[in-house]
Amino acid sequence: MIDKFVIGQIGSPRGLNGFVKVRSMSGEIDHLLELKEVAVLQHGKESILKIDEIKPAPPAVLVHFTGYNTPEKAKTLSGASVLVERKHAAPLKKDEFYIEDLKGLPVVAKDGESKNETIGHITDIVEGGGGDLAEIKLISKEGGLKLVPFRKEFFPEIDPKKGKLVLQNLWILE
Repeated sequence: MIDKFVIGQIGSPRGLNGFVKVRSMSGEIDHLLELKEVAVLQHGKESILKIDEIKPAPPAVLVHFTGYNTPEKAKTLSGASVLVERKHAAPLKKDEFYIEDLKGLPVVAKDGESKNETIGHITDIVEGGGGDLAEIKLISKEGGLKLVPFRKEFFPEIDPKKGKLVLQNLWILE
């Protein structure tokens, strides 16, 4: 189970005092308003930054990090990812889960001869033009990656606690 989540991305500076706009990955911002420090990942390096002030600016938040008191200094953070511990991530509602908890889980078939047989593993959930797509690394001889619409009609059972995703129909992989 992953302990840190990317919850946002730092954008451009706002104002003259070093505030930066942080776009929430979940679209929710209320849980961000209580943060006192975060990990910032930039150019492959992670550092911990203390937060002096944070204020809502829906659909984002404005954050002032300790030591970043000018727009020029704050601009050095642009594009960085903001990470927090699991307990500070967006709260889950019923039947919701974190994408990170799905990565690596087996995908099993529900139909035909392959029923309950592992056919691959989730490598990621990616945004597509018509909605999210599950990226599945197949374990067959051909192998490869397949993208399947990440919707209830294709995945009737998604349960990270049970450690699997059930794929309704194998034809979608053709």
